[in-house]
Amino acid sequence: MSEYVLELKGITKIFPGVKALDNVHFQLKKGEVHALMGENGAGKSTFIKVITGVHKAEEGEMFLDGNKVTFKGPRDAQAAGIAAVYQHPTSYPDLTVAENIFMGHEIIKSGMIQWKKMNEEAAKLLSQLDADFKSTDEMGTLSVAQQQMVEIAKALSTNAQIIILDEPTASLTNSESEKLYRIVDKLRENGVSVIFISHRFEDMYRLASRVTVLRDSKYIGTYDVNEITNTDLIKAMVGREISDLFPKPEVQLGPEVLRVEGLSRVGYFKDISFSVRAGEIVGLTGLVGAGRTEVVESICGITKPDEGKVFLEGKALHIKNPSDAMKHGIILLPEDRQKDGLIMSWGLGRNVTLPTMGKYAKKGFNDEKKEREVAKKLLEDVDTKAITIFDPASSLSGGNQQKVIVAKALGQKMKVVIMDEPTKGVDVGAKAEIYQIMGDLAKQGYAIVLISSEMPEILGMSDRVVAMCNGKVTGELNRDEATQERILEMSMEKSK
Repeated sequence: MSEYVLELKGITKIFPGVKALDNVHFQLKKGEVHALMGENGAGKSTFIKVITGVHKAEEGEMFLDGNKVTFKGPRDAQAAGIAAVYQHPTSYPDLTVAENIFMGHEIIKSGMIQWKKMNEEAAKLLSQLDADFKSTDEMGTLSVAQQQMVEIAKALSTNAQIIILDEPTASLTNSESEKLYRIVDKLRENGVSVIFISHRFEDMYRLASRVTVLRDSKYIGTYDVNEITNTDLIKAMVGREISDLFPKPEVQLGPEVLRVEGLSRVGYFKDISFSVRAGEIVGLTGLVGAGRTEVVESICGITKPDEGKVFLEGKALHIKNPSDAMKHGIILLPEDRQKDGLIMSWGLGRNVTLPTMGKYAKKGFNDEKKEREVAKKLLEDVDTKAITIFDPASSLSGGNQQKVIVAKALGQKMKVVIMDEPTKGVDVGAKAEIYQIMGDLAKQGYAIVLISSEMPEILGMSDRVVAMCNGKVTGELNRDEATQERILEMSMEKSK
């Protein structure tokens, strides 16, 4: 009998042009809570998907209780007793808790779904987890913490002996996190093995006996939690040099353009203050759930803050919606470019000129020639790789889609450009081009806010770094003060 309920040896997963996992090792004991940590992009998500049968590794072996296994898909992993609970539960809000728990493996007898039996079994599972809601409640009425509890109950309903919890505390309050800790303790007492993925040291020290670190898709090491310090763990997670990927220009900074004072939105962020000068790139960083995107959404009128003020060139603004923000000269380039930044079926030119289409109207008719000329020049300015301006946005790579969004911003004569994860999902070459565009914008006097989870990106492009954790600003560093270790330390809750 093996010492490990789960063991992975030399796992390598390759996507076109990218090694998502490179010779990764992992060992999980029965009844153990094993933390998995690493920066965004370290390979944690791909690692989960290999274990749960979503992805098949090109190299390496996986063992359950000492027996080699090969999963053809997620159903094989589920049948083997493996379940994953993700940060954002994939539930059916209009169905009951019991229906969500037994979705895909309903209790059926003589061809009929046994609703009463399912409600009873779901109630038993919820009781084990000390749930404060009923199996007959509608899923959509539950909080995020309660929905996660349902997901754990769903895993238990399949007799899972290995449960993967992916950033489960990122969206939880301290009291909700404590309740989750007690649930994990109970799982461990019942012999269930847990892989706990988190950015928070507090989670690791409270729950785990061992921690495995991934960095740049590689296995760095496995450590006893009681024997590793915050400093050593941070070094294991970040330990890499910044290359010449970042063409950060030296810019003579101008006067203050954007100032945020005491901005708060209950449940999301509190007392946020920072400023940005003309030609300056301010990096706004933090880990999952820090509240960065929520802050800039309030600045741009997507959501309404409860307190605080936004000033543009010294004048207080009262922004009602994103259109209002753009009229004043503030634009947000969203993280999800396909969902929020582009109309994927439209041509590139029309995507670029959409916000300014009124400029090309003459006596009720659109001056399409002028519109095309403007769009073509803006797309050329950011070196978009496309055959014509009529190509649909869906035909472009992620990097070129991002360039189209930048071109759209340039067409509106903005003063403040907020870029939310601008290089997410693009290759290294496209990243360098986007950084070049960012530097050019700074030289032209734009005030830029860069939101990024990648510390080399933040360090490489920022004049100043503002770190956030749990909805609060936890520190600010000038370019010459900032290091990966200092930023990561500010971005994490202190525990030890």
